[in-house]
Amino acid sequence: MTHQRKGKLVAAAAVLAIAFVARPAHATAASGFVGTQIMKGQFGNLKIKLNTGDFDLKLDTRGDSDVYVTRNAIAIGGQSGWHTHPGPSLITVTVGAIVAYDSDTCAPRQYGTGDTFVDPGDGHVHLLRNESGAVAETVAVQFVGRDEPRRIDAPVPNNCNF
Repeated sequence: MTHQRKGKLVAAAAVLAIAFVARPAHATAASGFVGTQIMKGQFGNLKIKLNTGDFDLKLDTRGDSDVYVTRNAIAIGGQSGWHTHPGPSLITVTVGAIVAYDSDTCAPRQYGTGDTFVDPGDGHVHLLRNESGAVAETVAVQFVGRDEPRRIDAPVPNNCNF
């Protein structure tokens, strides 16, 4: 075998190896999930400190912020697709029930009407599903840096097989 032919075989083998090892991670599409932006407010630096006895609040940002209020409608069997947010979200289930899955454990956490939870954002990958027999809705208040995307799609985690 000539030196040139060996080189071509090695190059072809390398291309095949890369194709099998370095597959691109594809985002998961939402289905039966519609997010509607209700409001967007823009704020400069926030320095809020409140102490009224039994209630303490501290909100301290550096740089400009966008604050969104978003209504998410989730059809029966619908899901959000795996995603994260650059900042935290305060979520309230307003209609029906949802199940939240965290990419770290893939363990389900159920939330019904009136339940609340916090998505910390900052790379926390998650998915919301409607596994009930009725429609569901959530309202999210999201804090992100000025002009950052509200949502960042993510691939299916290796430990979640649904």
